[in-house]
Amino acid sequence: MNGLDIDKARYTTKTTYAREELETNIVHIGFGAFHRGHQAVYNDLTNDITGSRWGICEINMFGPSALIDDLKAQNGLFTVVEKSATETETRLVRTVTEKIHTPDTGINAAISKLIEPQVKIVSLTITEKGYCVDPQSRVLDTANPLIAHDLENPTQPQSAIGLITEALKQRKALGLPAFSVMSCDNIPENGHLTRDAVLHFAELCSPDLSAWIEDNASFPSTMVDRIVPAMTADQFDVIEQETGYRDPCGVVCEDFRQWVVEDNFVAGRPDWAAAGAMLVEDVLPYEEMKLRMLNGSHSFLAYNGTLAGYEYIYQCMQDEELRQVTLTLMKEEQAKSLSPSLSVDLEQYAELLVARFSNQNIKHKTGQIAMDGSQKLPQRAVDPFLTLHDRGIATRCLPVLIAGWMHYVINTIKSGEALVDPLAEQFADIVSSTEDKSLVAETLLNIEKVFGDNAEQHKLFKQQILSAFERIEENGIKAMFAELTH
Repeated sequence: MNGLDIDKARYTTKTTYAREELETNIVHIGFGAFHRGHQAVYNDLTNDITGSRWGICEINMFGPSALIDDLKAQNGLFTVVEKSATETETRLVRTVTEKIHTPDTGINAAISKLIEPQVKIVSLTITEKGYCVDPQSRVLDTANPLIAHDLENPTQPQSAIGLITEALKQRKALGLPAFSVMSCDNIPENGHLTRDAVLHFAELCSPDLSAWIEDNASFPSTMVDRIVPAMTADQFDVIEQETGYRDPCGVVCEDFRQWVVEDNFVAGRPDWAAAGAMLVEDVLPYEEMKLRMLNGSHSFLAYNGTLAGYEYIYQCMQDEELRQVTLTLMKEEQAKSLSPSLSVDLEQYAELLVARFSNQNIKHKTGQIAMDGSQKLPQRAVDPFLTLHDRGIATRCLPVLIAGWMHYVINTIKSGEALVDPLAEQFADIVSSTEDKSLVAETLLNIEKVFGDNAEQHKLFKQQILSAFERIEENGIKAMFAELTH
């Protein structure tokens, strides 16, 4: 089949609403695999269940044009294959109305779309680094090259923060209402972080604009959960086997999905609850639960699983000692770092996560999760470590998470492979400066953007991590797993 024949593919689930009734009420920045398997699915189902038609315009600001080109060729349609350990469901997602790739069209096409009167929500999956904030202070990094450019050229932004601010500026000038900006990235209080970044940027451009945005826009926080690995050739094979069509825009993901949304929208929203989302007043307890127990454990497995020679998360779960260590990390450390007011059975949640990680039909690469570690460690490892210390609870696994990351960074750089991280150059300079790995580890631990001043101010923090690093270096990672299970 060619790209125009996607309608002829086989699907077990397909919505039936009239697509011609769709209006572009949502603009999404970051048309990546996760958005396709998560928010787009919720929106497609909501359109069908409620009869209220919210279309999504997809915008990519970086990377090659192939994905958006393919989406255009398929009239905005794409495939989502959902796999449990035993069953498969295939669905055709029909909620996309428009597609923009700004490196091709120019940024004005995106600005023009964001200022259309019917646009009510701008949503984001741009990864942690896309917000251009310092991971430790959570303050807009004005030295970031994208932000520095946008402050000099606000009408031709290169960052999502600059784009949103310019669009709101033009809406204000046109007398149009503001929209809601909804982050769907794995960041604690992602709405607050987005709001602060936009307001800071706007303040540097125009204090009046910043005040208008603060009074008129909203930035709801969300917690998102579904394992959607990056697509590989064999996963495209899976789509073709299941549907008869090799969809270049398709994704393969687990059957589980969860979405918790702060109900704070200035211009309305779809009734996503009809498709299973939770609309709540405060997302933070759910965010921290997911970030620490799921994402934190994923990072643990990404670095230490790679050191043990495992390419995929499900392979890590087949190592009985590593599986047990992961459960210990979740139950004895991450769970105990959470808010006591959280009304969730965390033992049950941990067991569910391990079952999800064990799904052999989901080929989630440890190397994919390992990317951008400098942006992820503060919320996934450092914050829970400090919380547990304040509560007088001992930590054994969290120091190994950070020590494993150090070994991963050193090994990747020494092997000549590309390390995907905004601080990769700084890491490479540190690793190449000495053959003494212990000195490298200590220097990495003093990087303020990742660890703040905790290595200097917190003796136990430094001692436990460097001790774990040395034990991994001397005895190997599998000996460390054995140590942690006894």
